[in-house]
Amino acid sequence: MSKLAGVERIHLMGIGGSGMSSLARLLSPRHVVSGCDLEHGTAVETLEALGIACATGHSSEHLERFDPQLVIYSSAVAEGCEELDAARRKGIRTARRGEALSWLFNEAQGVGVAGTHGKTTTSSMIGLILDRAALSPTLYVGAEVQDIGTNARLGSGPLFVAELDESDGSFEYFHPSLAVVTNIDWDHVDHFRSREEVVEAFLRFSAGLKPGAPLVVCAEDEGVQSLLQRLSECGARGSVLRYGWGRAWEWGAFDIRHRPGGGISCTVCRRGEDLGRLEMAVSGEHNVLNALAALAASEALGLSFAAAAGTLGSFRGAKRRLQTLGLRRGVLVIDDYAHHPAEIAASLAAMRKVHPDRRLVVVFQPHRYSRTAAFLDPLAAALQEADCVLLLPVYGAGEAVVPSVSSQGLADRMRADGCPCRLCGDEKEALAALDSLVEEGDVLLTLGAGSVSRLGGLFLSGENSGR
Repeated sequence: MSKLAGVERIHLMGIGGSGMSSLARLLSPRHVVSGCDLEHGTAVETLEALGIACATGHSSEHLERFDPQLVIYSSAVAEGCEELDAARRKGIRTARRGEALSWLFNEAQGVGVAGTHGKTTTSSMIGLILDRAALSPTLYVGAEVQDIGTNARLGSGPLFVAELDESDGSFEYFHPSLAVVTNIDWDHVDHFRSREEVVEAFLRFSAGLKPGAPLVVCAEDEGVQSLLQRLSECGARGSVLRYGWGRAWEWGAFDIRHRPGGGISCTVCRRGEDLGRLEMAVSGEHNVLNALAALAASEALGLSFAAAAGTLGSFRGAKRRLQTLGLRRGVLVIDDYAHHPAEIAASLAAMRKVHPDRRLVVVFQPHRYSRTAAFLDPLAAALQEADCVLLLPVYGAGEAVVPSVSSQGLADRMRADGCPCRLCGDEKEALAALDSLVEEGDVLLTLGAGSVSRLGGLFLSGENSGR
């Protein structure tokens, strides 16, 4: 029996967050959904336009107003929150976001995309391929799929494509009919103390696949190789589809060509047999690997290489994944979500390949004090690939301020390594600095998971500019 059977009214705490707003979109066609959040932002306004009642702040009064039978809360809602405690005292059922999403996913033919990096783009690719094949999948992705216009949609078909989040271990609730693991890296240092702990979590996730479910993995990744070794030691059985460079794996890519100005192509082979060229509008070798994962998953679901490759050829990407925002004063503005050193390195490498003769100016906002402290040296090393870097203050994302961890510390490390950088106290100061710094022909790349996402648009609008 469905775990949502008999539940009419559902209240979402933290509804303005990306994951929670997406969940609201999936639940609202079949349930009366309400929500609340500390801020009444754009996401909340969009949900209200869909008929979802939302309140500002967290208060036990919401329980009287909306009378929910189930309260779902995001990881941003701390234990001890008045509203959450009141719900439990009243005997109202509560669940974390990941757990509630898994109830929907596990009832469907779930295609789960996990991994430390690349899961948003890979799940977007798979979702678009299935959508273009008229299979009407349900989608739950970490960013808006530009070709579809949303990050979450309830489909009419049996397939459910979901990006699965390992940050708090909630991906272990999910039992896919097909799973993709793009890579396994140490991140979310507030939850995992080492990469070995991350591998252990992915081992438990892999053990939870439905019987006979294929597991699609990037064989080039060291963490994935550790996972495969552990699965072998455990005597796990199941279909493993590996992808990577060359002909050594079930799916491979070679003869990589970067198109000046944007785009990448390669020849794809399957079990050593050349299938043809894959031409993509998105850039970066990391996106070739993401595409191989999508091709392997699509074939496992019964789709041809030609159909999947044709869709990938027009794929424009997910928002904030090397997303071109526009041009001002001859400066090309691109926005990217990268905030982990490996992601930053991949994004900068992609920009160097497609814009080899242009100066690369980066505005970076460190994300979380815990991550900045753990990866200070790798962050400094990754950012050195830029010609000039502006640093915004650390975006805490709910973490308490740690005075000893700051963008100043990152700047000191970068300067010691000879990388030119400038500290900016806020967006206004960064815009003023850019106004005098950038020149015609430059590429301006904004990087980070926080409020830096607004800066590219502000620059294009000429806000705080004298020119």
